[in-house]
Amino acid sequence: MTLAFDPLFRDLNRLTTEVFGTSRAPQGMAMDAYRAGENYVAEFDLPGIDPDSLEVRAENNTLTVRAQRQGRTESDTNGEISYIAAERPRGTFSRQLALGDGLDLDNITADYADGVLTVTMPVAEQAKPRQIQVGRRDTGGRKVIDSGGS
Repeated sequence: MTLAFDPLFRDLNRLTTEVFGTSRAPQGMAMDAYRAGENYVAEFDLPGIDPDSLEVRAENNTLTVRAQRQGRTESDTNGEISYIAAERPRGTFSRQLALGDGLDLDNITADYADGVLTVTMPVAEQAKPRQIQVGRRDTGGRKVIDSGGS
């Protein structure tokens, strides 16, 4: 996350990306997370990502999201590329979230539209709140306790 806030590191990362053709370390992605009814939702900003490069995996109570954004190649533009400005991050993006035991990992869904990956994680049935019925016992009236003294 240092790269996102420190201009020096951002510039060094951009230079490394240009020299080596790709970023050496996975980069983070902006995310919003919230609860909506019986679901937890995480939305990841991933503009310009090829949907085929998206990987969403839930394993051992960890949600992993990975994606790649490639730069333009000579074959894309029918000639040599000479960037004037290259500020959009390229390479591999990755994010991991620790998931609680109260989620239904078998029914997680993911949808990618308009540059936003939306991952919906339903609350497991056993984790949903339940109303507990309070029973009443009939004690047969009041009982007198005799201390045994005269």
